[in-house]
Amino acid sequence: MIKIDSYEYYYNPEDGKYYIRKKNNSPHSLKKLKDKLNKSKDKKNKGNRSDDSTNKVDKLRDKVNKGNKKNKSRDKVNTANATNKSYDKADAVNETNKPYDKADAVNETNKSYDKADAVNETNKSYDKADAVNETNKSYDKADAVNETNKVDITDYPLYKMSIKNNHKHPIKVSIVMPTYNKYHQTSLSLYGLSKQTFPHAEYEVILVDDASSDNTSNILKEVDVPFKFKYIQMKQNKGRSSVRNIGINHAEGDLLIFLDGEMLAPPAFVENHYKHHVHESNLVVTGAMHYEGVYTFIMPDYNEDQLAHLKELIGRDPEYRRLYENYEQTKQHSNVPCPLVTKEDIDTNRFQRLSFPNRYFLNSGLKHFGERLEGFTLPYIAFLSGNVSVRKANLKKSGLFDETFIGYGAEDWELGYRLYKNGVQFVLDPSTVAYHQEHGISKRKVKEQWGNHYRFVNKHPHIDVLILSLEWKELPFMHMHKTLVEYNQLEERFPGEYNEFKHAFRVMLFRIIEYLNNGQPVTKLYDLPGGSEERIKIIQQFETLRPRGFEYLASSFEQIYYL
Repeated sequence: MIKIDSYEYYYNPEDGKYYIRKKNNSPHSLKKLKDKLNKSKDKKNKGNRSDDSTNKVDKLRDKVNKGNKKNKSRDKVNTANATNKSYDKADAVNETNKPYDKADAVNETNKSYDKADAVNETNKSYDKADAVNETNKSYDKADAVNETNKVDITDYPLYKMSIKNNHKHPIKVSIVMPTYNKYHQTSLSLYGLSKQTFPHAEYEVILVDDASSDNTSNILKEVDVPFKFKYIQMKQNKGRSSVRNIGINHAEGDLLIFLDGEMLAPPAFVENHYKHHVHESNLVVTGAMHYEGVYTFIMPDYNEDQLAHLKELIGRDPEYRRLYENYEQTKQHSNVPCPLVTKEDIDTNRFQRLSFPNRYFLNSGLKHFGERLEGFTLPYIAFLSGNVSVRKANLKKSGLFDETFIGYGAEDWELGYRLYKNGVQFVLDPSTVAYHQEHGISKRKVKEQWGNHYRFVNKHPHIDVLILSLEWKELPFMHMHKTLVEYNQLEERFPGEYNEFKHAFRVMLFRIIEYLNNGQPVTKLYDLPGGSEERIKIIQQFETLRPRGFEYLASSFEQIYYL
């Protein structure tokens, strides 16, 4: 039989696969093979075999001892140096009743080894490297043992990066996930990403921990994931834009998916994002418009509305209801999250009983424009970084996230606006939806949101950005869209006219955000003396809008002028 330790792995860079070949380091391989054959013959003589088998053994022994008859070599042990051709198959046939001459051929061709001998020696399969790439199961066991037990660590001035499963297979998709103090939700999110239908060797997850103070740093040693996993731990908190840019800079894939750390992705999530970008290179694909929420934990900082909503949902499942009732009895003694959803619930989709749709954007008018938002004047609002994909080349053209945006809000819209101006097509796809694991809502978010929106309008003081200020008045996006359409029509149909009206409208839109950022009351946005010439012109121009068909523009102006 052939010993397995006579073989070694080698990597073929042309096809990216592993093969096994016989080590060529023994100067006495022929002698050893002859010894094996002699031992094998001794065993045969001792056994209880049939007369026919004994006769065959005697004949083969005669061939080995007598050697070269009729100038042909049958016994590879005695004649290999002379012919370097096939070994004597006769003894092998007597041993296994199978022609496994391939084992010695490995030494000559450096190709596959004889699987029959390998099975008898080890009862294991060593040729798993190809199966991994084709079936999306485990990596080659021989390499996986070395890779999964090893973490590559690099220390940078602002952060430390650790890499698990640091294989060399080409990466097609990089998932960039920022997180901050959401350890419990992020652990479940990574589990969901480990169940993807997309080949595991072809995507990576880059988790950027923005200096969390909870147990997020334990994730690296706790998770067992099949994909390449990069854990970047910031040394100090830098904000959402900055950490995403760090993730982008370490991304190997041509396609980037931005996914918040608390987003729970269904199995086809990566595949459904990727399929859009295969044949088109100038897309932004979002699942965020088809937002789904889910309560995976009972969080101590839920507000009253969230607790009431959760209590309504747990009625769908007796086990979830029991967990909630236990929490109700012990909550005064605990200030830690109470788990509701398990990994098994994710595998079986049972967690969906605690999920709910939130179609804020679609219900505000976007559903009227179809999957590609045809004709919509504000498509850049679809760039919501909680769940969106774009090619890295488009980001290089338009620029990365603006790091002057600190905290929550508008940093993704601002980048989306630059992509929009560079001609990127926006696509809404409900099959790319992910589930947002609900958590407590920080009161700081509101102030941060208006602060970043103020940066947005300062950077891009254009009417198709300023119009978003109407969201403060809780006007739907369809209303904003139609207002913008009519404003542009006013410019086209009456060039040089309505100057005072248009100037006042733009100034008021800007001041809404400016006042909110400064904490001022949003009132008297364009306060002029009653009898001033400019005020009179504005009122006169405004009064002609509705008769000329500018109903939405007149309505929007009216709602903020008389505040």
